[in-house]
Amino acid sequence: MKQKIVIKVSMHCSKCRTEALQVAAVAYGVNSVALHGPEKDKLMILGEGVDVACLAEALRKKLCHATIEIVEEVKEPSPPTPTPTPPASPTPPPQIIYCQQPPQFECYRVVADPSPAPCTIM
Repeated sequence: MKQKIVIKVSMHCSKCRTEALQVAAVAYGVNSVALHGPEKDKLMILGEGVDVACLAEALRKKLCHATIEIVEEVKEPSPPTPTPTPPASPTPPPQIIYCQQPPQFECYRVVADPSPAPCTIM
């Protein structure tokens, strides 16, 4: 089940915003995180199987204040039904072209090994 979660977080500076985004992004099940609202003080989180209470607690530990505002299920739009199209003019079948090349042969020459040389260890 996909969820859309909006959490209001007290973010006073850009450092607080990046910390909030990092904490939310590493939570289990989160697919995307974005800043939301006119003051950019809300996190909009989309995910699947996200534990909202644990996420809010982690944000409170890091930033001292976080309030859960919205938790709702996101329903995926049903694919549009394809309208039947009139059959187009028949296309001719593709032509198959065979290349006639002479077969290639590889020739090998067998060379007899000369008799082994006498032992040269001494």
